[in-house]
Amino acid sequence: MAIDDTWYTEEWADQGSAISLKIKTKLCDLQSPYQRIEIFETESFGRLMTLDGLVMVTGRDNFIYHEMLTHPALCSHMQPEKVLIIGGGDCGTLKEVLKHEAVKHVDMVELDADVTHAAEEFFPELCSSNHDPRAAIHFEDGIKWVKDADEQRYDVILVDSTDPVGPAAGLFEIEFYRQCFRALTDNGILALQSESPLFHTSLIQAVDDSLGQAGFAKRKLFHFPQCTYPSGWWSATVAAKNGTLSVDLLRRPTLDTRYYSHELYAAAAIPPRFLQS
Repeated sequence: MAIDDTWYTEEWADQGSAISLKIKTKLCDLQSPYQRIEIFETESFGRLMTLDGLVMVTGRDNFIYHEMLTHPALCSHMQPEKVLIIGGGDCGTLKEVLKHEAVKHVDMVELDADVTHAAEEFFPELCSSNHDPRAAIHFEDGIKWVKDADEQRYDVILVDSTDPVGPAAGLFEIEFYRQCFRALTDNGILALQSESPLFHTSLIQAVDDSLGQAGFAKRKLFHFPQCTYPSGWWSATVAAKNGTLSVDLLRRPTLDTRYYSHELYAAAAIPPRFLQS
């Protein structure tokens, strides 16, 4: 990551590429107990939050990521009443989950309270549902939370994590997936961000293999554009505990979305040929 007076640049050195956003000013620079949090006002992407120099969220394109991590999973479950979000400190995923009327309770477990506090100050549009009576926000270790959870406690678990380095590395390991499997109800659904289909093919394949070994009989990769993440192309992997994974034609909730639709569900789940085994 490099910043001069007018540009924020995130380099993807192993891929020989980078992204740059023109900035107006820096709004926040905070070292939390876990990471450096910076927030900028950009010229064309609204506000930008970075964690340790890497893009976390922008005001312009975050809705694509949040909708595609959330709605394919919740729309694949007949009655998603109890939901767990691991990570998701900017609260955009929480906001999308609470658009589903079937949801009765959401636990959001974020390690770094400073991320959420910064989002509440600088991205209030993402935090508009934080005080919904169905929501409970916990600043704790998500891996431990899942390990300590009762069996079959949740209908849907969403893993809204950063890249698989540092504290987030454990969220990509088979033991974590096994604990998620245990904490899900019989018809439970797990969804996690799974990086770029173009840049991180081997990671996507490893995640799919690990989910299978953890007991998830059915997995689907949903891919979508995300121009401020590496390669501009991102993915979420959705896994079903009992092997059933599709939008139920009789239970298609009406959702206020800008990118996701039930028709898009089917299209986004068609893998590009180079990812087909």
